[in-house]
Amino acid sequence: MGFFERMRNGLIRFMYGRNGMDQLNRALLWGYLAVLLLRMLTLGVLRGPAYRAWSVVWEIVTWALIVLIFFRMFSKNLYKRREENQKWVNAWWKVKSRWSGARARHADKDHKYFTCSRCKTICRVPVGKGKIVITCPKCGAQIRGRT
Repeated sequence: MGFFERMRNGLIRFMYGRNGMDQLNRALLWGYLAVLLLRMLTLGVLRGPAYRAWSVVWEIVTWALIVLIFFRMFSKNLYKRREENQKWVNAWWKVKSRWSGARARHADKDHKYFTCSRCKTICRVPVGKGKIVITCPKCGAQIRGRT
């Protein structure tokens, strides 16, 4: 058994029962890289006392992110980490699906979409019907509009 194979097996044994990298950790890592990029851009422009102040702020933010990433990665409290990850995945899914749904509605030229002011339900109506009054299927509110 070679050196690298022993190192690999040792790392596998060490990580057994630990959280590792999940979707939230990947997002935190991308956030860390974005903060590093912003830090390079802003500190390259600043001089004098403003440089020192922003330098300290960026240091604190980058260290906090990297400590959080490593804490989550090596944590043995799998229940808590999976719960945090599930909350992140659910929130990200809402953002992602809202964005893709808006893009699909914008591409649909055969229908006009109205949003209920009371319950925020999206109602679809065929284009070319003139002035109409729509009754929201969810809450029964009246929506007036032109198609």
